[in-house]
Amino acid sequence: MKKPELLAPAGNLEKLKIAILYGADAVYFGGKSFGLRAFSDNFSEAELKEAVAFVHQAGKKGYVTINVFPHNEDLPALPEYIRYLRDIGVDGIIISDLGVYRIARQVAPDLPLHISTQANNTNWSAVLCWQELGARRVVLAREISLEDIRVIRQKVNIELEAFVHGAMCISYSGRCLLSNYFTGRDANRGECTQACRWKYYVMEETRPGQFFPVLEDERGTYIFNSKDLCLLPHIPALAASGLDSFKIEGRMKSVHYVATVVKVYRQAINSYFADPDHYEVRPEWWEELQKISHRPYTTGFYFNKTTQEDQIYSGATYKQTYDFIGLVRSYNPVTGMALVEQRNNMKVGEEIEIFQPSGPTFRQRITAMFDSEGNAIDVAPHPQQLVTMPVNQPVAEYAMLRRQVKAHG
Repeated sequence: MKKPELLAPAGNLEKLKIAILYGADAVYFGGKSFGLRAFSDNFSEAELKEAVAFVHQAGKKGYVTINVFPHNEDLPALPEYIRYLRDIGVDGIIISDLGVYRIARQVAPDLPLHISTQANNTNWSAVLCWQELGARRVVLAREISLEDIRVIRQKVNIELEAFVHGAMCISYSGRCLLSNYFTGRDANRGECTQACRWKYYVMEETRPGQFFPVLEDERGTYIFNSKDLCLLPHIPALAASGLDSFKIEGRMKSVHYVATVVKVYRQAINSYFADPDHYEVRPEWWEELQKISHRPYTTGFYFNKTTQEDQIYSGATYKQTYDFIGLVRSYNPVTGMALVEQRNNMKVGEEIEIFQPSGPTFRQRITAMFDSEGNAIDVAPHPQQLVTMPVNQPVAEYAMLRRQVKAHG
């Protein structure tokens, strides 16, 4: 059985480097144009080039998203952009739209093309069609089951990728399920009741009779709010299904999120392939996945049709048990001192945990801190302030300092 690729998100260059250092086999990221994550930092052309060079130097792969559904006015700039991606050596581009696919085949015929989950591939015939058109890989729709994946694998000879962890959307890989949800009539099989055109209000329980319009802020709206996908216990079944790539969602997530999820799945995949007959989820892996910002976990569509138990109606409901407070920039083995970039207010005397790419995770107290001029300080309040502090064990570059969240109440 072939070990699947572990594919991680990279919203910016720092996240890309961290994903690779914490164990990803490949990363996916977007340029300033033609991607579906306009609010992540994304990469300038110079950063794209640097990113590809970094990934290749590590012996890994980098894929760039061009997964928008463009209008006519978007097309003139597309050929030159695709040629640039080809010239800097990206390992593939991720596409949703058939028109983009056509242009890419025309202007960069040797560039590997991956078909995005936004293209809604839910059956073996659709995947086979992309194979016949010359695609290298298909990212399967989130709405299919593990058994569907097994059937598709038997029918096609193309790389298959699927999400194994991260946020889930209420919509059908970008298409709507509201009709199905409210009436049981499947919009994706020609039975749409146009439920999206109904007028929606919410009522707060202590104010009966007062109805409020459903509005969305920069964090989203919570009335159609799915739990997060987590397939950590099911690595054996995923590997046996014939998937070539396990994909983590999260180009908008923090560096702490990316590092933690990548390291957990890296260890889990390695553990399974080292001893397939005795795979089990280690308690420390579950603990790590609680430390990051996340919603309650679900297995999505992989084993059963989703129900109201896979949804959250009470609010954002993000949970995490640790705050990310600092990133190690360097370590001096002679003095035992680490140079740390502050990411959250931290003080002398606090108990912290240090989490790193390959070395052990350990706890210690911050016993002293020094600013950039060598002055002793009690607190580092300034964003990205550089401080030096003693650490109890050797630490690697990009190790992370985190602090347990204090319980409320």
